[in-house]
Amino acid sequence: MNWDLVGIWLGAVLTLMLYSFLYRDNPFYKFAEHLFVGMSAGYWLIYTIFNVLIPNFWNELTGAGDGTPDLLMVIPGIFGLFMLARLVPKIAGLSRLALSMIVGTGAGLGLISTLQTNCLSQVEGTIVPLSGVGTAGFLNNLILVAGVVCGLVYFFFSKAHKGAVGAAANIGITVLMIAFGASFGYTVMARISLLIGQAQFLIFDWLPTFSIIFGAGG
Repeated sequence: MNWDLVGIWLGAVLTLMLYSFLYRDNPFYKFAEHLFVGMSAGYWLIYTIFNVLIPNFWNELTGAGDGTPDLLMVIPGIFGLFMLARLVPKIAGLSRLALSMIVGTGAGLGLISTLQTNCLSQVEGTIVPLSGVGTAGFLNNLILVAGVVCGLVYFFFSKAHKGAVGAAANIGITVLMIAFGASFGYTVMARISLLIGQAQFLIFDWLPTFSIIFGAGG
């Protein structure tokens, strides 16, 4: 049996099932959707067990890596069991301890990364020279600085948006709309690229198999 051919046909049939939603919701689409969700959940479960749980917890706890057991790994193991306590209503409250640890740790680590990437790096990227960079560089940096300042003025609500402040706020709105539009356009183009790739799969990979199957059958 040609398993490559079987794989192509399975991919093509499932693709057409998903595209059938463009007509209306139907059982074929629901089947493909549920199959995708189920397989994704199963894949990530196995991936988590063999690539996260075993190397980062079990091997460290038992010393399978360097031969030295790390008994401190008992603590995250207990918290992991606390998460499973939600399955038992009488002790479901124990899961709050694990959740509070996850949320607190995640918030602390996220705060640092957010400040570094979304705040400090953005401020650093806005501090650009307006001299010694040539005409093109001057215009580019001037537009960047003016756009950032006007965008910030739009979110300054302590003063009425009238006069010069209102004009700057309106420019800020324009800059924000351009940024949102570019981001949305990038997202659309990414989805169109996926559509083109799948269309190429159907046309150049799937359709030629008709001649192979029916030609062999004839």
